[in-house]
Amino acid sequence: MLKLNLNNNNNNNIASTKNRNHNKNTKQLTWVLFLKAHRAAGCITSIASTTFSLTYAVRRRVTAARTDTQIDTMQTNARFYTCIKACLLLSFLLLAFEIGAYYNGWQFGMHDLHVQYLYTLMNPVAFEGFFDWVYSKWVLIRVEYVAPPLQFLANVCVCMFLIQSLDRFVMCLGCFWIRVMKIKPVAKQTGMDLEAGDGDQFFPMVLVQIPMCNEKEVYQQSIEAVCNLNWPKSKILIQVLDDSDDPTAQWLIKEEVHKWKHDGVNIVYRHRVIRDGYKAGNLKSAMSCTYVKDYEFVAIFDADFQPSPDFLRRTVIHFKDNEELGLVQARWSFVNKDENLLTRLQHINLAFHFEVEQQVNGIFLSFFGFNGTAGVWRIKALEDSGGWLERTTVEDMDIAVRAHLHGWKMVFLNDVECQCELPESYEAYRKQQHRWHSGPMQLFRLCLPDILKSKISIWRKANLIFLFFLLRKLILPFYSFTLFCIILPMTMFVPEATLPLLIICYIPVTISILNVLPSPKSFPFIVPYLLFENTMSVTKFNAMISGLFQLGNAYEWVVTKKSGRSSEGDLVSLMEKDKKPDPRGASEPDLEEFQKKMEEKEMRSYRKKYNRVYTKELMLAFLLLTAAARSLLAAQGVHFYFLLFQGIAFFLVGLDLIGEQIE
Repeated sequence: MLKLNLNNNNNNNIASTKNRNHNKNTKQLTWVLFLKAHRAAGCITSIASTTFSLTYAVRRRVTAARTDTQIDTMQTNARFYTCIKACLLLSFLLLAFEIGAYYNGWQFGMHDLHVQYLYTLMNPVAFEGFFDWVYSKWVLIRVEYVAPPLQFLANVCVCMFLIQSLDRFVMCLGCFWIRVMKIKPVAKQTGMDLEAGDGDQFFPMVLVQIPMCNEKEVYQQSIEAVCNLNWPKSKILIQVLDDSDDPTAQWLIKEEVHKWKHDGVNIVYRHRVIRDGYKAGNLKSAMSCTYVKDYEFVAIFDADFQPSPDFLRRTVIHFKDNEELGLVQARWSFVNKDENLLTRLQHINLAFHFEVEQQVNGIFLSFFGFNGTAGVWRIKALEDSGGWLERTTVEDMDIAVRAHLHGWKMVFLNDVECQCELPESYEAYRKQQHRWHSGPMQLFRLCLPDILKSKISIWRKANLIFLFFLLRKLILPFYSFTLFCIILPMTMFVPEATLPLLIICYIPVTISILNVLPSPKSFPFIVPYLLFENTMSVTKFNAMISGLFQLGNAYEWVVTKKSGRSSEGDLVSLMEKDKKPDPRGASEPDLEEFQKKMEEKEMRSYRKKYNRVYTKELMLAFLLLTAAARSLLAAQGVHFYFLLFQGIAFFLVGLDLIGEQIE
């Protein structure tokens, strides 16, 4: 009996323990669920607040927008804009027509009409009404007359796309081979100790040029970086080539040069009254000075570039005992690559350009397009090639091509970087890209006879004509705009003309992945990059046509707007800098000068900003969104998503919501 009671007590204790554990687990689960619900509510609240703030920012920027009235000022732009408006109007009419046909039972896929309606095309008596008769006639016209030329143009663009994609893939393989084999230009090593003053070291006479024009935001940092180059003072001369037409900018730059000259730096200030030939004319004028004959090399840095102190030591040494070498080019690095979405997307493009294009061409061909800055030229190579010419807006590419035709070799140093700044507003980037894509077409027209008559090998001639100019400068913007912005939306209304899914989805994604490989941190932006590149094809195509046929603003030169972010620091660093003894002789900080600096920074932050509405991009956005709506009728999933997101990308760019506002 006692044993039974003990068993009952034990069972009761176990049951009570289980109940307590169950209640405890239930409470813990309840608290966990409450915690997760709280986190979910917090996420929803943050998403809602972020959405509202983003909507408010968009509304504020669009309200302050200004229409891009320059579109109608140039004949080529006006015609281009008219064609886009015509395509948009046609797409709206066709969409309304197709919706009416859809609700009348004309449901079809890519190129086959629904089976139950095929008999109406063969038997006009069977028509149920006027709309069926009109639509059947439209289908016959579409099949006979519209689809064949559209399909032919699509096939041509697809072939161009495949060839250009193959070129990209081959260059990526070349870059992979360079990395695996650890191939890079190697200079002859010499013990370069500047303090030792050993006369046997390789310290040739170097001329450094800083061309600038109204660069009030960045002139100080550029002059300071160049003046701190680690090179014997008796072997270097710095030319500040100021083309500014703003008296304030002229005075500021001249004062900065005077300060460094007072410190013993061998620096001169040059200003042209008549700004002929833009940057090329500026450099040409500087090279005409009588003292240039005493120098063997010339290094060029644009106003926003900041070379490291050892830049000349790491570049000029490659010229030693290499008389055939005409140019040493360093790569660019960017101080504001993470500033906004626009700068991130630019960084992807330029990282691929330097890491793949410039490096592969430099290693395997000893030729690439000079980037116009962060490079060192042998002055003899410049003179032998005809010097700087003002005939195009890409004087850097012009001199590189002519030097290549005269047999000079070039070296690209991927491990030597020079800091610079990316354009942060879409307006500045758009004008820069217009110049970069119009100029090569001008140059191609001018130098084609010289290429054909030159004494270089047939392979090098073919590389210049077909790869360097036609494929990468002409075909790329042509097919990008025509294929993805015109033909693809038109195939939604003419389903008999088709584009394979491989062209729409798989190959573009693969090429985009290859483009992002040199900047692996940019992988989260691969989809925006793909859409943005197609969006920029409008500007690049327009520039390419203008340069090829010398139309409209082909020779327009606008200095890329700088923000001077690389020279801006926070308040603490600025105060610490001003409290330190001035290396140029001042013993204590100038409080009045400090106050002026702070007032200037405050005034800079309060400048009125606005957006510019780009009507061409908006027209194409509506065209693509209209085609996306049409694709729903045929249940084309991939086509719909591509057209939808591409249309949204055009819409955001058209409203100038991708970069900083214009001051």
